Amino acid sequence: MGRGKIEIKRIENATNRQVTYSKRRTGIMKKARELTVLCDAQVAIIMFSSTGKYHEFCSPSTDIKGIFDRYQQAIGTSLWIEQYENMQRTLSHLKDINRNLRTEIRQRMGEDLDGLEFDELRGLEQNVDAALKEVRHRKYHVITTQTETYKKKVKHSYEAYKTLQQELGLCEEPAWFVDNTGGGWDGGAGAGAAADMFAFRVVPSQPNLHGMAYGGNHDLRLG
Repeated sequence: MGRGKIEIKRIENATNRQVTYSKRRTGIMKKARELTVLCDAQVAIIMFSSTGKYHEFCSPSTDIKGIFDRYQQAIGTSLWIEQYENMQRTLSHLKDINRNLRTEIRQRMGEDLDGLEFDELRGLEQNVDAALKEVRHRKYHVITTQTETYKKKVKHSYEAYKTLQQELGLCEEPAWFVDNTGGGWDGGAGAGAAADMFAFRVVPSQPNLHGMAYGGNHDLRLG
């Protein structure tokens, strides 16, 4: 029994549709190859599956571009003329934008102002003022950010200094010593002479000074 006639319509099942496409693509490629060999024909086939996969076949004696060139000559038209014209229009539009931007930059720098009317000059002035405000706002933001960063660095350095000071056992306040003998630096003495007061810090690296009593001999230098 022969195979039943297959109704030509879209296969709804995606898996079956892909399998059928793969089998028939192989058959078409085989037929194109046979035409090339048997009939010395130039054949080109380009195929895209429903999933976007690209497949092609071209006779060994030519290439896809050569086939397209011969096709354009045969039908008397160009496949690229429309695309070329679109590219030309896009290029022209981009050139206009570039020229306008360059003109605007020169005008904002105070150049090429002779051809501007009053309204155009007023609009340019407003644009420059707006740009200046944005620049100042950005400048103040940068200054504020840097100031906050430096404050944090100074605070961190001070905390590190305080920690190091505590580790070394340094006293923050100086030690005060009072000479009640009534003698001044000039060696004078008297009942009403004022007491001499001296201040100095004891450095931990000099332990011989700790607990040292202060007498009348003024050998210690002022702190």
